[in-house]
Amino acid sequence: MDPAKALRLIGFYLERAGEPTFKVQAFRKAAAVLDELPAEEVELRARRNTLTQLTGIGKTTAAVIGDAVAGREPAYLSKLIADATLPVAGGEKMRAALKGDCHTHSEWSDGGSTIREMAEAARQIGHEWMVLTDHSPSLTVANGLSADRLRRQLDIVAELNEELAPFRILTGIEVDILLDGSLDQEEELLARLDIVVASVHSKLRMPSFEMTRRMVKAVSNPHVDILGHCTGRMKTARRDRPESTFNAKAVFEACRDNGTAVEINSRPERLDPPLRLITQALEIGCEFAIDSDAHAPGQLDWLPHGCERAEACGVPIERVINARSDPRNS
Repeated sequence: MDPAKALRLIGFYLERAGEPTFKVQAFRKAAAVLDELPAEEVELRARRNTLTQLTGIGKTTAAVIGDAVAGREPAYLSKLIADATLPVAGGEKMRAALKGDCHTHSEWSDGGSTIREMAEAARQIGHEWMVLTDHSPSLTVANGLSADRLRRQLDIVAELNEELAPFRILTGIEVDILLDGSLDQEEELLARLDIVVASVHSKLRMPSFEMTRRMVKAVSNPHVDILGHCTGRMKTARRDRPESTFNAKAVFEACRDNGTAVEINSRPERLDPPLRLITQALEIGCEFAIDSDAHAPGQLDWLPHGCERAEACGVPIERVINARSDPRNS
């Protein structure tokens, strides 16, 4: 087994299990160190037990490298694989039908990995494509992309698609819905993108009437394909953010009438929308996108959370845009 690949695979499983970022970074950093060394030097250092002399490689990562160089599956990786289970019970049929992920982030905004690493991980778990949806400029806390940065990213995605074919990185953005319902990016750029996810990230406690008007205007924009994590709720050990209030019937009818899918966000701290709203959107006639909202490669495998919720509400596969080979043809 290639030692750098083994280290990155360990990082993937740790992220999938929600382990602390510092632990994941230790394995990814060690993999990056190996990328800069000839294979012969790595093998020689493994035999001489001098790997830990390299900055960024400690005892644990050196042991993983040693196992891989010796032709063994690293013991650390074997344990992670043995302990790995689906995060939820259910959703298997829906998960098997998904061909891609419409909401992912890279280090260009607030993700922790390169576009290539995200794409290669998506391909590894069986996706045919993924949409890259880094944040828009007003979300400065997430290093949102200015118009110029987004243009540069589009050029890089085009180059990567030539290398990674037939896997495809679809161009996209998670664009902020501004207070008046307008979108936080140039119209010309939004028109160039394959998929636009529009989300509310500010003034989440806005009065219901104003929030409804804001969201309806956004999902009615012809450039918007998906309404992201519509209630904005979030629950972690340190934070319990309640749902935004809005007229769900009006918002979902606008989604249906404008061909805008409602996202079922699979992040464990979001699980947004709640089940009652998924059911309401289904009854109104909306389509859905079951997305990971991944900010790291291992988080791409959080999709079962959303799949379980979709199945629990009776969402048919034909209503899920990322169960299609091309989510743009919806």
